[in-house]
Amino acid sequence: MTKRRFGKRLALGMMIAVTSAAPASFAQQAWAQQAEPAPKPGKPIHAGDVLSGELNAMRLRADIKGKRVSTYQLTSEPRRLPPPNGLCGLETGPETFQIVTNSDAQAAQLRGFIGKEVSLKVDEVACAQDAGQMSEAVVTKWSVVTKH
Repeated sequence: MTKRRFGKRLALGMMIAVTSAAPASFAQQAWAQQAEPAPKPGKPIHAGDVLSGELNAMRLRADIKGKRVSTYQLTSEPRRLPPPNGLCGLETGPETFQIVTNSDAQAAQLRGFIGKEVSLKVDEVACAQDAGQMSEAVVTKWSVVTKH
């Protein structure tokens, strides 16, 4: 036989179950609305374009003998590379660019900009392919753009 307040307890239990299930569905809808849209690819970079960002210094070993080479990395907004490099396998394009110095004069030119914003005119850029490269793209020919 049933107790006297069974109906009231059943109704209270149903109300608790409904109210506890409702926020979960609302939370799922809110979560779906807050999901970010797919990232847009960066604007393309071509020979002669200017690449701006913060310059960082890295130390790498060049060969088996262990000679240290000054290497620089520029962190910028995402940029797409021209074909055949495409996006370097990334959705938005590379954000870090390894700056290759071909002489001590080029290395000295960049030393004063370490940790600061710098603008470089890019003449040649390609995707990173070697395992030792710590950047997503490599700039092999460049020049510093000075502001007058």
